[in-house]
Amino acid sequence: MPSLKFAGAAALALALMTSACVSEGAASLPDYAAVVADAARPADDVARDAGRHPAAILEITGIAPGDKVLELEAGAGYFTELLSRTVGPDGQVWMQNPASFDGFLGDTVTKRLEGRLTNVTYLKSNFDALGLPDASMDAVTWFQGPHELWYIPEGTTESLGDPEESFAEIARVLKPGGVFIAIDHTAPAGSPPTTGGDTHRIDPALIRQMAEAAGLSFRESSDILRNPDDDGLTNVFDPAIRGKTDQAVLVFTRP
Repeated sequence: MPSLKFAGAAALALALMTSACVSEGAASLPDYAAVVADAARPADDVARDAGRHPAAILEITGIAPGDKVLELEAGAGYFTELLSRTVGPDGQVWMQNPASFDGFLGDTVTKRLEGRLTNVTYLKSNFDALGLPDASMDAVTWFQGPHELWYIPEGTTESLGDPEESFAEIARVLKPGGVFIAIDHTAPAGSPPTTGGDTHRIDPALIRQMAEAAGLSFRESSDILRNPDDDGLTNVFDPAIRGKTDQAVLVFTRP
């Protein structure tokens, strides 16, 4: 049986090692507030910060310098800009949008990327056909987006991806231990998935159900974007609620 003196010394050594590891892990994460405060960010982006809480969202993702990140449904690139700065020159971001988004995005993506954000690759695809290698991403984000699986863009007759296959693609491209972060406008509990095409909302339980069916493990949720004054019934583009919707934040990992 070891002496109490030896046991105490061993415990102290273990505590010091644990403390060092925690400190090293914390040190490897960027200063997300500083990323958001970067003076080089476009003014139009900065004007949207109050409603989107970007520093807090980045902290939830845990995305770090050198990471490879797939940003599903990036739109015009509000978060692309932040993710690009977060992963730095040794990291890479794949900014994804369906080709059918071209009409309403116009030249916003070109303006976002041309001559800048050199660590960003633009990817046009549906959500169920990403064309990226297996286990290649440290993180996948889908902000204000999974509901789109039940949306049919005007002028087309096809969806943006099969729901089951889309979540299978997310699981496929994630590395073991990789993180999937979903944010979406909430619909009341028990709402059918078709609200995604009607009010552009989704019951968060459906996101969790599909992610777990694809083999991802639920890690946590956050209330950072919740708004109890939103009843979840109004179309998200209605001026009365636009930019102020109740939103769920869900985090999953690939085992």
